[in-house]
Amino acid sequence: MKDGFQFELLHVDQHCGARLGRLTTPRGVIDLPTFMPVGTCGTVKGLTTDMVDATGSQILLGNTYHLHLRPGEDVVAELGGLHKFMGWEKPILTDSGGFQVFSLAQRTVVNEQGATFRSHIDGSEITITPEISVQIQQDLGSDIAMVFDHVIELPSSQEKVRDAMERSLRWAERSRDAHTLDSQIQFGILQGGLDESLRIECAGELGKLDFPGYAIGGLSVGEPPAEMYRIIQAVTPHMPTDRPRYLMGVGRPEDLLESVLRGVDMFDCVMPTRNGRNAMAFTDKGFLKMKNLVHERDPRPIQPGMHTPYADLSRGYIRHLFMSKEMLAGTLLSLHNVGYYQRLMRQAREAIAADRFLDFHKERMAGWASGKAAD
Repeated sequence: MKDGFQFELLHVDQHCGARLGRLTTPRGVIDLPTFMPVGTCGTVKGLTTDMVDATGSQILLGNTYHLHLRPGEDVVAELGGLHKFMGWEKPILTDSGGFQVFSLAQRTVVNEQGATFRSHIDGSEITITPEISVQIQQDLGSDIAMVFDHVIELPSSQEKVRDAMERSLRWAERSRDAHTLDSQIQFGILQGGLDESLRIECAGELGKLDFPGYAIGGLSVGEPPAEMYRIIQAVTPHMPTDRPRYLMGVGRPEDLLESVLRGVDMFDCVMPTRNGRNAMAFTDKGFLKMKNLVHERDPRPIQPGMHTPYADLSRGYIRHLFMSKEMLAGTLLSLHNVGYYQRLMRQAREAIAADRFLDFHKERMAGWASGKAAD
């Protein structure tokens, strides 16, 4: 890796594929497995960076497409880069805009050169190529940049999946060749849909490009969770063991543990904050719907054993804030949810180090399946 960047595989649980690792960057150390809160537009919605830091988060994710639209990477660069712009001194990973090829498919035309979008803001035409995506991310100044890839919906025909996978490989090579920023490393992205043979083929070809890290992309786009786990199980043995492995856009707490079990190191998802804004809290016994009347007089905290700020506030108080339509409600519950995800990852790391990840996995899965959260 480049100067200032280092990946260390510290331990693999002797009973499964769960990995304990450490990714060192010039802006700080990231303990793996880890969860990255999503700061789409330069903010983790509803939270200050001090709050995010207090959850134990060691790295955030920023969105290339959205920051390109507004305020523009030139504005961010002029104001000191993304870290200074948003007041976050720790590492930042930026996605490439490739996911918007999928999520804005009705507004997008893809050809070999790149993808042309209609802005969801004003309808203006925007073209992103691998080279443009790389330049935007370099101007933003993130620590980890992603190659530009072609994401498609699932299920799709094998012909369409292969076409997108092969284009993603060509775009990955162009992304690598365009990358010049010494203070930033770049991750490749595996595609191939739900076809194990295509995924394995992609892993082999992408490995030849020698990226400092590798992501599994194009999952959690409509397929059942069991299908996602099947692909992760099939592809991780074909990914380099000496590089970090990142599953993009996933997901639920159970998805994180199922993926750690199969050798994944890094995750991101909007779920903790989106659910927080919508009055849903994550706990060790499933989720709580905080607007339910059952919480009105409940003096208990949402989840015992949390160390984030305000973790001792009662369920009754949180419900009161939501019923009163107070802005603080979404902030406090987002803070709790991000903190819960970070606590889950910390507990996973401790379990891997002790060679008891399978037991930890079983305990958490049983708790989430118990359905007793609202009791």
